[in-house]
Amino acid sequence: MVKKFQKEFISYCNNQQLEVNSNQIEVVEKLEQYYQGNFQSYFSKLFSKKLSEKGFYLYGDVGVGKTMILNFFFDHVKEKKLRLHFNEFMLSFHDFVHEKKEKEEDNIINHFVKNLKTKASLIYFDEFQVTNIVDAMILGKLFYQIFQEDIKIIVTSNTKISELYKDGLQSDQFKPFIKIMEKNSIECELKIDDDYRKSNNNQKQRYFYPLNQENNFKINKFFRIITKNKKHTSRIINVKGRDFKIENFYEGVARFHFNDLCDQNLGAEDYLEIIKNCKFIIIDQIPQFDDINSNQQQRFITLMDVIYDKNIPISVTANQNLDEFSSSKLLEKPFKRTISRLYELTSIDNN
Repeated sequence: MVKKFQKEFISYCNNQQLEVNSNQIEVVEKLEQYYQGNFQSYFSKLFSKKLSEKGFYLYGDVGVGKTMILNFFFDHVKEKKLRLHFNEFMLSFHDFVHEKKEKEEDNIINHFVKNLKTKASLIYFDEFQVTNIVDAMILGKLFYQIFQEDIKIIVTSNTKISELYKDGLQSDQFKPFIKIMEKNSIECELKIDDDYRKSNNNQKQRYFYPLNQENNFKINKFFRIITKNKKHTSRIINVKGRDFKIENFYEGVARFHFNDLCDQNLGAEDYLEIIKNCKFIIIDQIPQFDDINSNQQQRFITLMDVIYDKNIPISVTANQNLDEFSSSKLLEKPFKRTISRLYELTSIDNN
């Protein structure tokens, strides 16, 4: 398969009228080496360079095309495979622990990974990030076992491996995971000057600002159009005994105030359940962010990650242009990804 994947990638980009540059081609060449070392037949591997790395870790700024490249690779690999949001993956692990109720941590991790292997030999984590101390403390043992079971991992992230969970609580607990990932992964950076999501061909069309009477009229009119002839109901979502009520629900079209979603004690598992019911989402009055409301900002980042992963189109209102959002200091980097995703999710091309 020498250069085969590279040729198919260039052909795909040309058909989609996407720009191809030398940085992307360099990443694709490394992906081809990773493929040859991990997914060829046993006979073919005897005649190819031995590759010990079971992980491919691609990092770079938002909007450079990391997801596009790994999506293409993932679609072309003929293996048992799973594409998982990292929050979803960790929730499945914690649920597994809760169900099995085993006392020995090593045993439960071993059982979880063996169960995982029956479902996939390749797992794809898009936009990998760690913000939870509980997850940070368990990841070293979990991924050690994953690699021991010969499960392959491909990952996109905004930061290099060594800077994951940087400045997080008890970051020393995370160092074993960093060492395991660095030892078992091809780490590759993708650099591109422009964020393709902000290009002239993908201008925001469902982002209304500032918060004034004119834009309030526009968003209300838009809402009436997309809910025309749809039945208005309220829906109660239950997550592990916690109830969340969607007041404005019109057969899959849901409208929320920002505070409904991000000023309450909600997390990734709540957002996953809420979004399962939605085909289109409107979020009103997204505020500016700073160190004072960083908790709400973290929830908003998680919410946007889940919405993006499930490819749900949205419309939002805010008091400032997307380029003018502020951020708490600790969340500046992941929030850049959120802003870039807001460009894409509010585009008329995302329906």
